[in-house]
Amino acid sequence: MSLTTPRADRLRAVRRAWYRFRRNPAAVVGLAMVLLVFVVAIFAPLVAPFPEHVGGFVDFRNRHQPPSWTHPFGTDNAGRDILSRVIFGYRISLTLVVFVLGLAVPFGVLLGLLAGYYGGWVETVIMRLTDVFLAIPALVMALAITAALSPTLLNSMIALALLWWNWHTRLIYTTVASLKHEEYVEAAKVAGASDFHILFRELLPNCVSVISVKTTLDAGFVILIGAGLSFLGLGAQPPTPDLGTMVSSGANYLPEYWWGSIFPGLAILFTILGFNLLGDGLRDLLDVEVN
Repeated sequence: MSLTTPRADRLRAVRRAWYRFRRNPAAVVGLAMVLLVFVVAIFAPLVAPFPEHVGGFVDFRNRHQPPSWTHPFGTDNAGRDILSRVIFGYRISLTLVVFVLGLAVPFGVLLGLLAGYYGGWVETVIMRLTDVFLAIPALVMALAITAALSPTLLNSMIALALLWWNWHTRLIYTTVASLKHEEYVEAAKVAGASDFHILFRELLPNCVSVISVKTTLDAGFVILIGAGLSFLGLGAQPPTPDLGTMVSSGANYLPEYWWGSIFPGLAILFTILGFNLLGDGLRDLLDVEVN
C-alpha cells in the first residue's frame, strides 16, 4: 500500500530537517552528549562500576584514592567510587530538569498565550506579574524560597519551578502578539472558530519551534542552578549522590585531593554543554530567535 500524500510530505520534511541538522557538527555533538547522559542515567545500576557506593556506604581504608583503573574518578572522603556516584548523580539532575520544566513550561506557555491573544487588562495583569518575577535574579529567588522551606531536593525543584515560568510567558506572549493578526487566525475567526480552537489549534502549534528551542537551552541552566543550590546545602542532602553536593564536599579537600571536586564539576559542565549545543543547533535548524 502506497503512502498517502500528507504522510509522504511529513516524511520528506523530517528527512530534510535531519539533513540540515546533521550538517551542524556542534549540534550533532550536543545531541550525542545529551543522549549519552540520558542513557547512562537510565541504566545507572548496570553502568556504574560500584552501584552499592551510592547510598550510605563507607570504606575508610580506601578514602581519597587517586584516579586509577579500578576507580577512574578516584574515591571520596568516605571511600566511595566517585564515577559511580556521578552516574547516579545524573539521575538527580535529569529529574530536576523534567520536574521543573514539566511544570513551568506549560504554565508559562498558557499565560503567554492568554496575554498575547486577548491583550487589554489580561495582558496588563499577566505581563506586569511576569516583569516582577523577571526583576529578581533566579538564583537569589531560589535561595530565598528554598531557605524558607526545609533544604530538600523536592523543595529545590518546587523553588525553581515557581520562578521559571516567566521566561516562557514573555517569549510566547511576544510570539503570539505577532501571530494573532495573521491571515489563518483571521480566517478561523470568520469561520466561527472558538477562542479555545484558535489558541490551541492555530496559535500553539506555531509556537512549538520556539518552545522546543527555549526548553532545550533552559535545561542546562536548570541543572546549573540546581547544582548551585546543592553546593550551598539547599538541595539534595547527603548521602544522595547529587553533583552539586559532591562538588561542595570535594572542595573541602582541595587542592590535595582535587579529583573529589573536579570530576563532578566536569560532569555538570558536560551536561550543560550538551544541552547548549543541542539548543543552538535547533535554533539554527528552526530559524527562530530566543532571548
